Amino acid sequence: MHRLCTDIERIHPPGARIVICSDGHVFGDVIHVPDHRIDAYADELRGLIAGLGLTRLSVFDLRDVLGDLPHDRKRAHVHQHHAPAVEALRAEVHADDQVRALYRGITRFLVEDTPDFPGTRSALQRACRQRAYGVLQRSRAWGTLIAAHHPAAVRLSIHPQPAGAEKFGIRLLDAPDAWTTPWHSAALHRADGTWTLMPRTRAARLGRLVTVDGRASHFRQE
Repeated sequence: MHRLCTDIERIHPPGARIVICSDGHVFGDVIHVPDHRIDAYADELRGLIAGLGLTRLSVFDLRDVLGDLPHDRKRAHVHQHHAPAVEALRAEVHADDQVRALYRGITRFLVEDTPDFPGTRSALQRACRQRAYGVLQRSRAWGTLIAAHHPAAVRLSIHPQPAGAEKFGIRLLDAPDAWTTPWHSAALHRADGTWTLMPRTRAARLGRLVTVDGRASHFRQE
């Protein structure tokens, strides 16, 4: 992303900056990720940017909007002021093919990302269908919030976007499925030097784990 900004500067002298909008706290309760892990992730990302001297990148999250309020109050504020009603979303899912595909994709992700569910598979699917509406609500709310705080920005997304959408979908690494993102998968460095994304369990079968500064980084195919 930093290199993209420097490439833009070669043909557009004012250059470009990328603000990484970290949405973890917006979704934390509906995707079941603890807030302290989300804070640690964003703080590490800021530290990585500073340590590598990536001066054209920065991070934006709810702390930049609502300061040190408790995380539950931040989510409640964003939801109350920006989220659409569930009934309106249900109507969209029934009437719009693209919204329905997004809803189904979120549901599938939630099912796959909940391996420790204590009940039956059908009960898990029912629970995830309900949670998917919560994710859709928060996604709309977060998008509205970003638009208000960065009104002149060109918005990018690591998820696929339909033609004419408010955001441009980009793919950071190769993957067989456009919905496979670095956030939801592991990186495999292939033997031929190329990179791809896949579920961690599959990457572990195909390659060995590589650590950087004592932390798991990616898998390398020999």
